[in-house]
Amino acid sequence: MKFGGTSMAGTERIRRVANIVRRQQAAGDSVAVVVSAMAGETDRLVNFCREANAMYDPAEYDVVVASGEQVTSGLLALTLQSLGCKARSWLGWQMPIATIEAHAKARVDTIDASALVAAMDAGEIAVIPGFQGVSSDWRITTLGRGGSDTSAVAVAAAIGADRCDIYTDVDGVYTTDPRIVAKARKLKAVTYEEMLELASVGAKVLQTRSVGLAMKEGVRVQVLSSFIDEDSPSADDLPGTMIVSEAEMEQILEDGEMERQHVTGIAHDKNEAKIILTRVPDKPGAVAHIFEPLANASINVDMIIQNVGRDKGETDVTFTVPQTDLARAQALLEDQRSAIGFNRIITDSKIAKISVVGVGMKSHAGVAATMFKALADRGINIQAITTSEIKVSVMIDEDETELAVRVLHTAYGLDASDEAA
Repeated sequence: MKFGGTSMAGTERIRRVANIVRRQQAAGDSVAVVVSAMAGETDRLVNFCREANAMYDPAEYDVVVASGEQVTSGLLALTLQSLGCKARSWLGWQMPIATIEAHAKARVDTIDASALVAAMDAGEIAVIPGFQGVSSDWRITTLGRGGSDTSAVAVAAAIGADRCDIYTDVDGVYTTDPRIVAKARKLKAVTYEEMLELASVGAKVLQTRSVGLAMKEGVRVQVLSSFIDEDSPSADDLPGTMIVSEAEMEQILEDGEMERQHVTGIAHDKNEAKIILTRVPDKPGAVAHIFEPLANASINVDMIIQNVGRDKGETDVTFTVPQTDLARAQALLEDQRSAIGFNRIITDSKIAKISVVGVGMKSHAGVAATMFKALADRGINIQAITTSEIKVSVMIDEDETELAVRVLHTAYGLDASDEAA
């Protein structure tokens, strides 16, 4: 079971979480719990680091920011004890959760869960701080923002859990953002591939890394709301959205529990920016000169369009980067102006990416055509397109985001009926 920052924000909410955990154990389960820091606490700790030293040492940064989860794990263990449960906290170095690569963005390598499993078998609830591990030289490490989801999936894999329940401030994965589309429907199940695509294009229910790890390790994940009544049934009887393999999804379909749509969900992301380089030489190697410096600076490039060449052997190249990296990308490209040979840079941060996702696209034609026609009928201009096997994304003007999401949700027949809504 994993509880996020809003679920752990203060002693009253921690007591609510403790009751949910106690109820799950009472249903006959052995339980491990992974917790995030209280909402806003990690940001507060990060600011302390910046104030202390703007060029902070990442290893010491990890010592500071990992303390948020240490507090909540201890408080939850104390609260569970007050409710008559056997419980203790297990810090990242005590298990240990061994990590590799850089501080502040470490990756889980191995988890020695033998002592943890023995304690759980003896009826003890294990409370584990998310987001943290330990390096090979026994320094505390953190997994990057949102890393508690990854911690939960990694622990679930290490102990061979039947399921990993991610409790958050939403009660499942929806066909789109319910704040934009009132008739958005909660999905009973989503495949790992679909959730990976949805998470990567703006759906903020789960962190992308955690979904990738769940897919690799075969961990069944359920997304649930922690804001439920004290006397609500356990998670076994209060289903959220299951994230499962395609094979298990086929079994769900065979059991008649749900009907497979060609499109599972629609996501939007306003955190992208567009860069246009004009009059780039239309010759081999020119595009490599553009993207190599960006890759070396760890700036992720998403959509790419190379326009039809001009008469003078020149072309325009359009691509997108995260908004937070726009200024850095612009500076890097200006430094490489002579090597690349472009005329000028044009940027636009008022764009949005709209994506339709669904495993059903693999076997059904016409998904992209439906998207383009629906947007065209409402006068929404498409500036760029990118696709994968189960996703089609388009770049549009940011001001048209909500309209585009609503139009597409209806076009693909995802709107809930009035009775269901």
